[in-house]
Amino acid sequence: MSILHVDEAEHYIGLMSGTSLDGVDAVLAEINHTGESRLVRTHYLPYPDLLRERLLTLHAPQPNEIHLAACAANDLARLYAQTIATLLESVEPVPIRAIGCHGQTLRHRPADHYTLQICNAALLAELTGITVVADFRSRDIAAGGQGAPLVPAFHAKALRHPDIHRVIANIGGIANITDLPVNGHVRGWDTGPGNMLLDSWIKRHSGAHYDRDGAWAASGTTHPDLLATMMRHTYLPLPPPKSAGREQFNLEWLETMLDSINPAIEPADVQATLLEFTALSLCDAARRECEGTQELYVCGGGAHNGALMARIRAHLPTIKVTTTTQLGIDPDWVEALAFAWLARQTMNHAPGNLPSVTGAHGERILGAIHLA
Repeated sequence: MSILHVDEAEHYIGLMSGTSLDGVDAVLAEINHTGESRLVRTHYLPYPDLLRERLLTLHAPQPNEIHLAACAANDLARLYAQTIATLLESVEPVPIRAIGCHGQTLRHRPADHYTLQICNAALLAELTGITVVADFRSRDIAAGGQGAPLVPAFHAKALRHPDIHRVIANIGGIANITDLPVNGHVRGWDTGPGNMLLDSWIKRHSGAHYDRDGAWAASGTTHPDLLATMMRHTYLPLPPPKSAGREQFNLEWLETMLDSINPAIEPADVQATLLEFTALSLCDAARRECEGTQELYVCGGGAHNGALMARIRAHLPTIKVTTTTQLGIDPDWVEALAFAWLARQTMNHAPGNLPSVTGAHGERILGAIHLA
């Protein structure tokens, strides 16, 4: 990443809370007039258990859900404001032009022409005294797009190489890849589950929020019949543009497959199979759609899962596989930095989507602005 001169830069905050429902990633970034960005400070705040459970419950229809979702949006705004206050502690005061806030996805249904990421952005602006840009996906969907993934536009700006064909794999709750060829259009799409099913399965069996370094998965054995059944999911062979979420990949879907297999599979073997499914679905997509790839860089929580990284390398033996640390950005902060950059695009009346990624009818300025 380029070093910026202070007089060239504006400051933005990026907030990301993804499908994994683990917590809030926050960054303070300097972004210059050409869009080059630099991390100044970062902070992570885990979700309180009660809020995490309430948000997870809201992914399914239930009585009084409008009221419950509105209350959760208020709670998220307060938690985001708390995160920002900590982020800015011990930082020399600087003017912050805007906060880019992704919000928490409860529904993502582009086939039905809507998406819902909750956060009371007006309350967040009130609590922080900083302009907030939120609801980034809706305009792209209104223009005929998937509304996601949106980070490939940032990947293209920050991580594309003029002579090397790269793929960026973001493995959060859902896994997505950005294809950055030397020539031709940038493309990106969700490949399938990332950490979401792995986290849900270990939470059910041990109470842990995630499988540290993939250790539990590594203790089990991949079940070939279960893996083959998973790989027949109708989402996987669909051509991009496409996007996915809990609507496609959830514990109910997994349980349906487990019920059809006899004898019952040991829980650790299910975890091993889920890890292999995440790796294989991602690598199959990269091989099928990103011919000629020389390097694949992983970001998101999956970058810390040694067992998962090992399986990705095993499936892509001719490609350099590492993390975005090698490109100068810690894997934990790429998405939050992307939303700081997307807020900058919005505030400068510049498009934030890539039609070649989302399938929208054209470039659009994304987000709703809540002025401080």
